[in-house]
Amino acid sequence: MTARTIQVACSDCNLRELCMPVGLSSADMARIDDLVATHRKVKRGTALFSNGDRFQALYAIRTGFFKTRIGTEDGRDQVTGFQMAGEIIGMDGIGGDRHSCDAIALEDAEVCVIPYARIEEISRDVPALQSHVHRIMSREIVREHGVMLLLGSMRAEERLAAFLLNLVQRLHARGFSSSELVLRMTREEIGSYLGLKLETVSRLFSRFQEDSLIEVHQKHVRIVDIAGLKRVMAQAQGAT
Repeated sequence: MTARTIQVACSDCNLRELCMPVGLSSADMARIDDLVATHRKVKRGTALFSNGDRFQALYAIRTGFFKTRIGTEDGRDQVTGFQMAGEIIGMDGIGGDRHSCDAIALEDAEVCVIPYARIEEISRDVPALQSHVHRIMSREIVREHGVMLLLGSMRAEERLAAFLLNLVQRLHARGFSSSELVLRMTREEIGSYLGLKLETVSRLFSRFQEDSLIEVHQKHVRIVDIAGLKRVMAQAQGAT
């Protein structure tokens, strides 16, 4: 993992509307530009941070995909989330001053390092920044509640349908296709996140393809029938 000690201007970044406040004055944007200390490159399979590491910064993903994971008592790794460009990771360390999970790059990636002490300092002059951080934290809480619902009340096929729809929606917000995606994670990692066995995930991909909901070519997935996938997911909502 290497860092390039160059100043990175948030105002010049095409992802700024995803990870930074919008509607700032030029003066406030100039202060925001002071936030990012460095770019850091993270090789596929290596950790951006690990459980127990001292919390010092948040990380805005510029390129690449990450997974977060925790170790279970029986020695297994449990995937807790997948993060992509334009999203901010590292908030797990705010409460206890140490990270409580590992963040692993699923492909070669690059992040902006945002020292948390600098966020607190600049927030005193730019209240919109503090409000934005609070919104990001709120979204993370909502996401965790969504995962609890996913694991607690949905059947296997509903979990996978919800996962695919959420993933393509997030990618579409970043300018990618609204119906096609490349899975950066393995089916085993998807299963770990959804609380499903690898065999179940593979069987469901095959079933969705047989039902003409999706087309699968290795890691490439095309959603053929978005409405059909939504009906699969809605079965859980209708049952609650």
